Amino acid sequence: MYQVGAAITWFLIFIGAWIYCIAAYGFLLGVGLGWLAAGIAATVLCWFWPLYLLGAVGLALLILGK
Repeated sequence: MYQVGAAITWFLIFIGAWIYCIAAYGFLLGVGLGWLAAGIAATVLCWFWPLYLLGAVGLALLILGK
């Protein structure tokens, strides 16, 4: 179960970080080298996915007012 959450989170973080690299450094550097930085960031940050889930649930409870 933990591995499935880490895999889903890895994919989401990778795509988000790669898009950020493209926006920050332009198309050529962002696409050409951004995947490396995005992969490293996703590999490190995906293991904290339970914290992200807790934060999302807490934010949803705050928004819904329950």
